[in-house]
Parts: sequence; structure tokens; C-alpha cells
Amino acid sequence: MSKIREAFDHGKAFIAFITCGDPDPETTAAAVRSAVRCGADLIELGIPFSDPTAEGPVIQAASLRALQGGITTDKVFDLVRDLRRDVTVPMVFMTYANVIFSYGAERFLAACEETGIDGLILPDLPYEEKEEFLPFCRAHGVDLISLIAPTSENRIAMIAKEAEGFVYVVSSLGVTGMRSEIRTDLASIVEVIRQNTSVPCVIGFGISTPAQAAEMAAVSDGAIVGSAIVKILEKYGKEAPEHIGEYVRSMKDAMR
Repeated sequence: MSKIREAFDHGKAFIAFITCGDPDPETTAAAVRSAVRCGADLIELGIPFSDPTAEGPVIQAASLRALQGGITTDKVFDLVRDLRRDVTVPMVFMTYANVIFSYGAERFLAACEETGIDGLILPDLPYEEKEEFLPFCRAHGVDLISLIAPTSENRIAMIAKEAEGFVYVVSSLGVTGMRSEIRTDLASIVEVIRQNTSVPCVIGFGISTPAQAAEMAAVSDGAIVGSAIVKILEKYGKEAPEHIGEYVRSMKDAMR
């Protein structure tokens, strides 16, 4: 059983996404620690991939910077080992199926267990094909986190019934990135999820302002923010962790 549920023990969860190795692993580690210190309840670590199909330009650029800087999956696991010396909040990976295939699924999930990774998000893995990885996840106590999008419609109940860790509700069609407004009828999607599982559901994609975070937390169990944090890293580089902490605090305060 993973520790993910602990992220929801103190009210609405704020989940911070950070791309590993952008601009370097040391800055990633400092950014994670700053986010946790300032109220992040769960950390989503992006393992860079050359063709991140779910990502908008901001996170695509971060992945490219990290890959050009020499980040590898082994270095990501080293980073997690370092973080786990003092970071106790749940941590999950967000990456793509190819990253795991090329590393070897058994080896990858064993390393997740050894380093203290609690969950895995694979946006390019269709629900119908999750058996490809599920046995390895189960064997190593890692939750395989399901995504539910506005297009899931008649599959929402089916996906929710088998959900573990948390349900990742995609707020809008398209790729990740900041949006000025979110128009999807998320309350009705969350209602169907809640009828079918007690697993927490959080909303991601497009959330960047405290007002949006509060709005999403009002209809779900929390909010995931990625592009807005990665933008801070892009702007400030090695000086970003302090700014990320201030940003996370403002978002968490809005959700209380």
C-alpha cells in the first residue's frame, strides 16, 4: 500500500509537478524541498522524454533542457534517493511508457520501490492496456494512477472503479499548459468518480492562479500544477527554488 492517501489527510491536496534535471538535478532537489516546505502535499516528478505527447510547449522545453543537460533515468533515481533522506511526502513519477520499456519494467518498478516512489502516471498508456505494467506495479507497491479526461464519458465509472492512489482528472482537452479559464463541467465528472470509488480525485492541466486552484479544490480533493512551476524554473534557473516556494504557498493558502 503506497503512502499517497497521506497527501489528503490534511484537507485539500496541492500537488506540484517538477521536471527532473531542469536545469540540473541539484536545482530540482532544491525546488522539491522548497515546494514541500511551503505546503506541497505530494510531488509529481517528471522523467524527461524526447516525445512527451501530453505536454504543452512549457514542459516540452523543460524536458529538452533536462535531456540536453544529461539527465537519465538512473540519475533521476539517484535524485529521488537524495530527496528521500528528508522529504517524507508522497512522490510519484509522471513519464511515458517508452521510458519504462527501454529501462525494463521489472527493473524500473523495483527501483521505484527501493527509492520510495509511491505512484506512476503514464499519460500515453490507455486504460485498456494497463495490464502491461500493473503486475510490476503491484509487485513493488507502486500505485498505477488513472487519468480521466472530458472525453472519457461512458468510461469514467469503469476507470474509477479500478483506480488506485488518486484519480487524475484532466481539466481540459489538449496538452498541459496554463489556461486563462477552465470551462469543462468538472463537477459532473467528479460526481461520477465519487459514485464509483473512495480514492481521492484531483484536477490538473491548466491551473496556474490561486483563484483557479481554489475553484478546482472546491469540486475535487485537490489540484495539480505543473506548467506554472516549470515556467518559474525557466525564468529563474538555479535561483528558482525560493520563488517556487512563494508560489506554492500562495496556491496552498488559496485552497485552505
